[in-house]
Amino acid sequence: MNFIFLITGILFVFGIGLLVSNNRKQIKYKRILIMLAIQIILVYFMMNTSIGLIVITEVGVFFEKLMKLADSGIQFVFGGMVNKGQFSFFLGVLMPLVFMSVLIGILNYIKVLPFIIKYVGLILSKITGMGKLESYFAVSTAALGQPEVFLTIIKQIPLLSPNRLYTICTSAMSAVSMAMVGSYMKMLEPKFVVTAVVLNIFSALIVANIINPYDLDENEDLIQIEKNERVPFFQMIGESVMDGFKIAIIVAAMLVGFISLMELINVMFLGVFHVSFQTVIGYIFAPIAFLMGIPWAEAVKAGGIMATKLVTNEFVAMLSFSDVAKHLSDKTIAIVSVYLVSFANFGTVGIVSGSIKSISEKQGSYVSKVALKLLLGATLASVISGTIMGIVM
Repeated sequence: MNFIFLITGILFVFGIGLLVSNNRKQIKYKRILIMLAIQIILVYFMMNTSIGLIVITEVGVFFEKLMKLADSGIQFVFGGMVNKGQFSFFLGVLMPLVFMSVLIGILNYIKVLPFIIKYVGLILSKITGMGKLESYFAVSTAALGQPEVFLTIIKQIPLLSPNRLYTICTSAMSAVSMAMVGSYMKMLEPKFVVTAVVLNIFSALIVANIINPYDLDENEDLIQIEKNERVPFFQMIGESVMDGFKIAIIVAAMLVGFISLMELINVMFLGVFHVSFQTVIGYIFAPIAFLMGIPWAEAVKAGGIMATKLVTNEFVAMLSFSDVAKHLSDKTIAIVSVYLVSFANFGTVGIVSGSIKSISEKQGSYVSKVALKLLLGATLASVISGTIMGIVM
């Protein structure tokens, strides 16, 4: 039965993708099937083998230890502000981003992260048949996140064709940065977060191959990674601290606005229609959730969470999901958890287009024009990842 829903979920993505495809005749079906096969193999390895389970468990334990280390600094500065037995989302989930940002800054500074990104990207390029730039960007986005990742190819962005620009922007919206992973693990099971990070790399490239297929000339695939001027070590530490703090503050502000807005809309819907807004959008997304493999009895609740992520952001959706997850099956929890781990939402479209526009006015204008298609592509990538997860549950 799981493989039937694998087919229905993938066919749904193909159907929608074909409707908006730029060039249906140029779709590389062999390339797509190879990436789907790799995803299935990976998810089986991670979830159904002893080695895979050990690896994924150890990754989760590693990030748990990092969160405890981050908590030592948080307690020193903010200790005593939260009543005993209570939990502060800002201190417990968002403030660890500061420490994670510092770690990523150090890994970048000592050239470990650029080395891993470059060569994993090259391997990915050989496997998927995608360009070296696209493969490099897919891996680097999963490590660095956006908008920072765009700075690594700042000289090439003004020269990219619309097709290649669409692909890298889809990757940027479909992945999540390593700095966020620890925070997500506070709200979702770590094994699902790790699995989603891996699956999303391929899912974004699959969707880009359907919606935005193209061929590359050999000369067009040259990759030049921007090397920033090396600053003193402690200056880098300070800048990384501020970068992480800015992210925490921005996410906190967005949560205050979005959650309050959702509550206002819910009150209005309950007053006028006697049904919550999340229930309404849950019914809209329920058929999609069902095609992904979620039981119909749980499809409306799951669909409401999926839609919440799209119209707000993943943090709002994860907080809502934690309230309803206790009433859902293990399979639904797994599928929805993987679906939620991405930046595919309306707010990210603005971040991506703004980042590109700050580098190139012309390219930024193009991204703004295809914003909805980018959001659709990134959302379909999340659907693929969630669907793939469902086959092992």
